[in-house]
Amino acid sequence: MIIKTVHKCKEIIAKDNSILKELLSPLKEQLAIRYSLAHARVKPGETTLPHRLKSSEVYYILKGEGEMYIDDEKSKVSAGDVIYIPPNSVQRIKNIGPNDLIFLCIVDPAWRPEDEELVE
Repeated sequence: MIIKTVHKCKEIIAKDNSILKELLSPLKEQLAIRYSLAHARVKPGETTLPHRLKSSEVYYILKGEGEMYIDDEKSKVSAGDVIYIPPNSVQRIKNIGPNDLIFLCIVDPAWRPEDEELVE
């Protein structure tokens, strides 16, 4: 049985400048899953760097308010929203609220460093 507690997971600064905690990764652990799962946080007024993944990604917003940008589209998002991000789409999210924007990131197939690139 694998159980992880978010507040006990190590925090890192992701390539896109979000504050990330990797929760599940079949590439780092012996898990029979194809996807990876991470807990992300963006501070008020901050925006993640534009980037693209070779994999599809889903954000599930837990807390806060944001603006989601996927290619040429923009939409407001808030707690309870689920966002599908197609593979190879340029994406970023901006925190437009007064508190941290907190969301889960599900990447399928699992996130690998070589599958992510920053976009200028």
